[in-house]
Parts: sequence; structure tokens; C-alpha cells
Amino acid sequence: MRPVSAVPRWVLAFLSLTLATQVAWQARRDTGMAAAPELPPAPGTHALRLASFGEPEGLARLAMVHLQSYRTPDYARLVEWLEAILELDPRSQYPLFSAARVYAETPDPERSRMALDFVYRQFLRDPNRRWPSLAHAALLAKHRLKDLPLARRYAQALQRHATASDVPPWVRQMEIFILEDLNELEAARILVGSLLQSGTLHDPAELRFLEQRLQELERRLAEQNR
Repeated sequence: MRPVSAVPRWVLAFLSLTLATQVAWQARRDTGMAAAPELPPAPGTHALRLASFGEPEGLARLAMVHLQSYRTPDYARLVEWLEAILELDPRSQYPLFSAARVYAETPDPERSRMALDFVYRQFLRDPNRRWPSLAHAALLAKHRLKDLPLARRYAQALQRHATASDVPPWVRQMEIFILEDLNELEAARILVGSLLQSGTLHDPAELRFLEQRLQELERRLAEQNR
């Protein structure tokens, strides 16, 4: 068994914080207040870095585990915590994944939008690493919130900013389908045409798909104008 002295100080500090929270919650239960403890205000990034003792990635992971112990957190504070944790470990996908696939799937539309907005804002800071969470956010906005303009906003950001070679074609094509759902066929046609003429696409299958999509859009527009 490792001695306590061998445990990093940031782990001990975090365990102390968790223990304090559990003691406070138990005290509330003992006094007849069985409600879950309230999510405290998020600490500043500087304070978290000091508490990490040079191991910010480890503290960020533990902070996410601690955050998820609150079943119905105040979403304003939740977003502050997620932002602080992501600042602590900018390469981590954990806060974004949790926001898009856990917190945004709440039945409360207002809370869902707060989580999705966090994903969108953070995506813009590192698009080629953070696109998976915004792609999921676009699908949630379309299918769960039934908010096509919001889904288009996210899809448009993906199309413009997620430019790395490993970004799959369907991510770049999301805006096209949303424009069609909005019945904005001319805008969809222009977007497909610009993608084809951009010179940035090299996958023959993707080029073939977009050429077929362009022909289909032109056919539908011609029928509308008859």
C-alpha cells in the first residue's frame, strides 16, 4: 500500500473538497433537508491550476467526476464549471462531450440551449478538435429542440471552421440538408456549388455525391419556378 505522503497533494485537496460536500449533504439529510446539495460557484482557472500542483489534466478529470455527482445542477453555474475545467485541460473532450450528450439532453429546453451554447462557443476556439460535440449539438437542435435555425447556425459553423482532413464529409454536408428542411433550396444550391468549386474537396465519392445533390436541387428549383 502506498503511503499517504506518496499521493499527489492535488488529489488530497480534491478528496477533501468531495468529503466536505458529502458531510454537508448528510447534515442536510439529518436535519430533514433531503434535497441534493447545491452546486457551488465555479473556482477560477488560476485557483484550479494552483490546486492541481502541476497536474491539471488529472484534476480536470476528477473535477468532471465531482461535477456529475450533482443530479440537477444550476445550469448557469454548471457552464461556469465546464468552462473552468476546459481551461484547465483544453485538449480534453470530456466537458464538451458531457455538455452535448448528457446535460443538453435534459427535457428542459432552456437548460438544453445553455449547454448547447457552451459547446458552440468552445468549438469556435478549437474547431478541428472539438467538431464532434458541435455536430451532436446540431442534431439535438434539429431533432430534440425542433429549432432548424439554431441547427443551421451550428452546421454552418462546422462547414466553415472544421477544415481538417479528418473531418468526415457528412459534417460539412449537414448545412445542406438543414437548408433543404428550411425549404431554402436556392441557398442550398449555392452552398453545394461553392463546395464543389472550392478546390478543397478531393474524395471522389464526396464530389460525386455533391454533384448529384446539385443536380437534384436544380431540378427541384426548376419545378418550383414553373
